[in-house]
Amino acid sequence: MTSTGRDTSQRRLQISELVRQHGSVQVAELARRFGVSMQTVRKDLRYLSERGVMSRAYGGAIDNGALGAPAVEPHYEAKRTSHLEQKRRIGARAAALVEPGATIAIDSGTTAIQLAEALPNVELTVVTNDFGVLGALVSKSNIEIVMLGGQLRRKNMAFYGGLTVEAIEALHVDALFLGVDGFDLERGITTHYEPEAQLNRKMVEAARKVVAITDSSKFGRICLHRIIPVSELDMLITDTDAPADIVQACEQLGVEPLLA
Repeated sequence: MTSTGRDTSQRRLQISELVRQHGSVQVAELARRFGVSMQTVRKDLRYLSERGVMSRAYGGAIDNGALGAPAVEPHYEAKRTSHLEQKRRIGARAAALVEPGATIAIDSGTTAIQLAEALPNVELTVVTNDFGVLGALVSKSNIEIVMLGGQLRRKNMAFYGGLTVEAIEALHVDALFLGVDGFDLERGITTHYEPEAQLNRKMVEAARKVVAITDSSKFGRICLHRIIPVSELDMLITDTDAPADIVQACEQLGVEPLLA
């Protein structure tokens, strides 16, 4: 990537963070802040709005969360930048639980990528279907990577299908770190994509321990396809903004909560 490309990518990431912090941004203010033209900022906002990160408004953009939009699957770019600091803390907390020599499965998702980033370069075996997890691990030469093949779903950059399910059925892992699209005490752990739910259920069957990793924005959200009930989890790792009643309910169900 050229330095111009890196600068553009970094600026767009910072704009994403600003709109989430403040609820809205203005073109003129962003142009002054980053020392670029208003035309450049408008291109940035158009790029980000097309990927679901925010919505355009007169003279700027607003956070999608302010619109009361239904819980549909956001674009990958929106997931990547949303609640990034919480995801980093959750990923680091999860990585600290992994002992050298373990065999773990890491589900797809942007929190899963943060876990992969945080893993130390020690002897481990990691099973995954996520392209981003693979990218985070490939330079860590002491980690054995088992990539589950199948058909690439570009909407979340992960592999699914019959080949993927067949591959996980032949494996056993010490722990599964399960990403979450929806977390509801009654409806359970849910996701937007049926083949993902099917694969996740097979991952649960292959694991001795199931650990959900999710930021607190997913609590109370219900997606179309159910993976497992909350009671089938062994542990939940989330951020400190998690509602106290959710944490207490998990404890009562025998799920150990860890706050990062």
